[in-house]
Formats: sequence, C-alpha cells, structure tokens
Amino acid sequence: MSTLKVIEILCSSEISWEDATRKGVAKASQSIKHIRSVYVHEQSAKVSDGSITEFRVNLKLTFELE
Repeated sequence: MSTLKVIEILCSSEISWEDATRKGVAKASQSIKHIRSVYVHEQSAKVSDGSITEFRVNLKLTFELE
C-alpha cells in the first residue's frame, strides 16, 4: 500500500500558463521524489499597460511518500 501527499505550489512564467506549470513541476522534482500528478488549481495573470506580462498558476502536486 502506498501513501500519497498533496502540496500546493505557486509558479509563474512570462510565456504561458503551460510553461509555468512545466517550470513548477521541474523545480519541485529537484527536491520531491515520486511525483505522480499535477492539478492546475487556479490560473491568473499580471497585467501591465494593457498587456499580460506574467502568467501564474497555483498547482497541487501529488507524490508518494517513501
């Protein structure tokens, strides 16, 4: 039987929400082993002078405890 844990992280990108998600998973995987899934909980964007300057995501990561 495995035990799973869910944590929440915030990530951003100047390119897209998808890129922010990828960056978040890549960064988390440097210190968290056995990541099983990612759930995009919320998306938002920073706007400056009428243009989107930053894409932000609130992610829930599920990983297996050793």
